[in-house]
Amino acid sequence: MAFNGEKIAFVGAGVMGEAMIKGLLSQELLPAENIVAADPRREHLQTLQDRYKIQITTDNREAARGVDALVLSVKPQVMGAVLAELCGQVDAVQLIVSIVAGVPLNTIADSLRNGRVLRSMPNTPGQIGRGITVWTASPEVRAEQRAQAEALLGALGEHIYAADERFLDMATALSGSGPAYVFMFMEALVDSGVHMGFARRDAEKLVTQTLLGSVLYAQQSGLHPAELRNQVTSPGGTTAAALHEMEKGGLRTVLSEGVWAAYRRSQDLGS
Repeated sequence: MAFNGEKIAFVGAGVMGEAMIKGLLSQELLPAENIVAADPRREHLQTLQDRYKIQITTDNREAARGVDALVLSVKPQVMGAVLAELCGQVDAVQLIVSIVAGVPLNTIADSLRNGRVLRSMPNTPGQIGRGITVWTASPEVRAEQRAQAEALLGALGEHIYAADERFLDMATALSGSGPAYVFMFMEALVDSGVHMGFARRDAEKLVTQTLLGSVLYAQQSGLHPAELRNQVTSPGGTTAAALHEMEKGGLRTVLSEGVWAAYRRSQDLGS
């Protein structure tokens, strides 16, 4: 078993922090009393305590005191202040897991004076256990702690190990931000359906089920997306007409440029 009575602190208890807490508890990896969440929002913390029976505090240093593992799940913009606050307070922590976009391993390790750092990039479907996380770890992270990290990240869904840290910024752009691209695509399709005359509720159901079914079919078929697209596209048909307009409008180029913009931004956050 990956965990054996260890205590974990979450500094930042937002969407992804809560998703990890929920996963740990639902899979019975840790008891609620072994989890503490720190967040500046008292009302939100109280909600988490009522929901999960975990320990709560608004003091990051208090949360980190005496724990075996620390999860950093704050916004990138406040990461510097959080690292400065925790410096000298986490020397004995055996594993530090960061899910903060753009902040490199060495920045975290140097700031906290603790080299046992694992950096990861999950995404929001982790809230329902269907996410994907890319992660890497410093050499100081032992096999035992890697197993614990895999269990922790596994609570969010699938995970992929990257030997080179540069893939974390790529994952941030592709899968970390990816759900937002999908939601925008969904929104555009729904609006098109409403424009044609569907009730919004019906348009939403049609789009959601079409996307869900398409993804599941793609997973099961094992075929390249181009092959799947060709299966749906008859010569001179309705799909061909639609795809022609999308290609003419530069859909592929816009998507690619958007992902690259996210990649550059992730790199900027790290510097």
